[in-house]
Amino acid sequence: MRFPIWGLAVGMSVCSAALAEELPVKKTLPLEVARQMGAAAQKHAGENMWNVCIAIVDDGGHLIYFQRMDGAQTGSVVVSQRKAQTAIGFKRPSKLFEEGVAGGRNALLGLPGAVPLEGGLPITVDGQMIGAIGVSGVTAQQDGMIAQTGIDALPEILKGK
Repeated sequence: MRFPIWGLAVGMSVCSAALAEELPVKKTLPLEVARQMGAAAQKHAGENMWNVCIAIVDDGGHLIYFQRMDGAQTGSVVVSQRKAQTAIGFKRPSKLFEEGVAGGRNALLGLPGAVPLEGGLPITVDGQMIGAIGVSGVTAQQDGMIAQTGIDALPEILKGK
């Protein structure tokens, strides 16, 4: 039995349309939003004369935005990215790993890809984690404050869109 090609195409498009209705909508982190978050974090760091590296990654841990402020140590280039990757990969602030290690849970040091230092925070919009920010260059607590400034800027950034 032979079926016309157009019949197959119509059947496939109807099936695709039905399947598409069932798929969830995924939010993404646009570059411009990442830039504005990074600028807010950089402003806070600059006001305190803290020279840091700021990294923002997407929900897969891939770098979207990066800035190394003048005078920031070169070791912080990778550390800032790893803090952001820790936050998105484990869906929690990197500070929780630091606190766990400080509390004696040394097994956390063996988790692949986990950096147990404050300064990595997930970026969440409407309950969806869309990326993370990581900061490195000063104390872990100061890195965390800078990262939080980037997160805190997000609602205003999204209002302006």
